[in-house]
Amino acid sequence: MCRHLAYLGPVVPMGRLLSEPEHSLVRQSWEPRRQRHGTVNADGFGVGWYAQGDPVPARYRRAGPVWGDLTFADLARVVRSGALLGAIRDATFAGADGEAAATPFTAGRWLFSHNGVLRDWPDAVAPVAAALPPEELLSLAARTDSALIWALVLHRLRSGDDLGPALAGPVRELAGAAPGSRLNLLLTDGASIAATAWGDSLWYLADVPGQRTVVASEPYDDDSRWCEVPDRTLLTATRTRVELTSLKEAAPRAQGGEAP
Repeated sequence: MCRHLAYLGPVVPMGRLLSEPEHSLVRQSWEPRRQRHGTVNADGFGVGWYAQGDPVPARYRRAGPVWGDLTFADLARVVRSGALLGAIRDATFAGADGEAAATPFTAGRWLFSHNGVLRDWPDAVAPVAAALPPEELLSLAARTDSALIWALVLHRLRSGDDLGPALAGPVRELAGAAPGSRLNLLLTDGASIAATAWGDSLWYLADVPGQRTVVASEPYDDDSRWCEVPDRTLLTATRTRVELTSLKEAAPRAQGGEAP
């Protein structure tokens, strides 16, 4: 059920992260190594990236498989960024909303992706959805479980939550309403990353001297520094620090260096 990746670090061509590595996100669209559910991620893709001096990200999405999109290949070759989020999609329901359902979703400075599924969608989570203001329900990005999760996260962000709490709250609510859901969420504002491991794999690569952090569904190469995130964990990160917090605990554990 989907693969995604977020990056903070020195400015590099997007292809350095998304298409050039041996087990890149592009290759994971047809040959993921650690995906526990589904085998092919060919139901859409997207990438959002930040240009220097502009807090609002650009975004490119399509409904088809990333391997067949020549425009994306050109973008990945020439567009450079120090912060991005890319995702490839294996749809829960084939054809649902096409390009509109491809992540990353965006609002203001934020980019968001969901890897997973809400069990018994939409009935099981109707009480959680009902807590949103009607205008936010009516403006869902697509008619999918991922779009509802994004609406719940966005509501918390706009209410003042930091990235980590904005993910942790909805994950706990939705897991309680729909047990067995897979809720691997990924969120960035171009300066920080937050992610949850809940039902599928999540990894990070921290290079403190190089001020680089990558968070991904699975490693894109065989670098020994990749670390797997335990299930039921919230990850928050900057370019120089990674923190892991059990979603049943309060205190974070710092990884990969001191605070900037």
